[in-house]
Amino acid sequence: MNTLEIDFLKELYKHYKENTLYGKWIRYHDIAPILPKYNAKFEVSQIGTSEEERPIHQLKIGRGSKKILLWSQMHGNESTGTRALFDLFNCFLNDDNLVFGKILEECTLIFIPMLNPDGAEVYTRVNAHNVDLNRDAVAKIAKESKLLRAILDDVNPQFGFNLHDQRTIFNVEGTKNPATISFLAPSEEVTRALTKGRIETMDVIVSMNVLLQNCIPNFVGRYTDEFYPTATGDNFQKLGHNTILIESGHYPDDYDREETRKYTFYAILQGLHHIANSSSFRNYEPYFDIPNNDKLFFDVIHRYSDCKKDVAYQYEDKIIEGKFVSKLNKVDENSLESKLGHKEITFNDKIV
Repeated sequence: MNTLEIDFLKELYKHYKENTLYGKWIRYHDIAPILPKYNAKFEVSQIGTSEEERPIHQLKIGRGSKKILLWSQMHGNESTGTRALFDLFNCFLNDDNLVFGKILEECTLIFIPMLNPDGAEVYTRVNAHNVDLNRDAVAKIAKESKLLRAILDDVNPQFGFNLHDQRTIFNVEGTKNPATISFLAPSEEVTRALTKGRIETMDVIVSMNVLLQNCIPNFVGRYTDEFYPTATGDNFQKLGHNTILIESGHYPDDYDREETRKYTFYAILQGLHHIANSSSFRNYEPYFDIPNNDKLFFDVIHRYSDCKKDVAYQYEDKIIEGKFVSKLNKVDENSLESKLGHKEITFNDKIV
């Protein structure tokens, strides 16, 4: 297996991180000013508009026969993948390393960095008409869903990267570590059969997991492969387009997800590198060695000598008067003895 060197990735990220994009609230007006610079090497085009007529852009690069479609922010409040893609764009724009040359020789890459700009504007999962694009793959009610399917049909990709963020509740099963990155090779039907497409998808995920275990060991999980009949990944996989789901999650003390952004960047580049350098995709068995996601975490837990009095809290991110605000809300939970807090505060009952 051809795995990228961690020192190489660290240098790339240090030099080419897109510093104009920071934090969880990334809107169209944040990416619009920097899109023109990519015209130097990419084909940058507007491929459509959202329900509220915000532009949706595509960036295309490469000349190879292996076609790969990557999209982010189909949920407007999930921007880690978007930021990681712009970091990657900067590498292709500025770096002539053989790694990138090989990818561009073997692959044609098509990126949609912000599929749901209306949701991004107001920091919501859904689009302007309250449609969850990730559950609209069959009905295609939303304008954005129709656009994504049209691009899929036009490109006919061998692989797709479906980039999302996951909640802070997830840990890596059997550990006390948050699931910083989680992967999924989606099922094609309810039996979760091991099809040729899923095997090929798993192979690429295995390569990404090997890379991440070299830098964040035991912080990588496997998302549930329960079949969702209306979900994008499940349906694209069913249509013959191997779809790699990357869920960017929590890293200790990283609520802006800037550390997670870095590891998402590492994972995407390793996946592209692996696809470019592979003639077959059959190494799937280690996929099942990736631990499942579990749900042990709350953002904050107040601990008392009587554990029955323990209280858990979760952050809720909102836009209030044009500002991004994270508010702690109390969670109803009967028992917290087996749960973990990203932050835990122990109180002396006699003082409190």
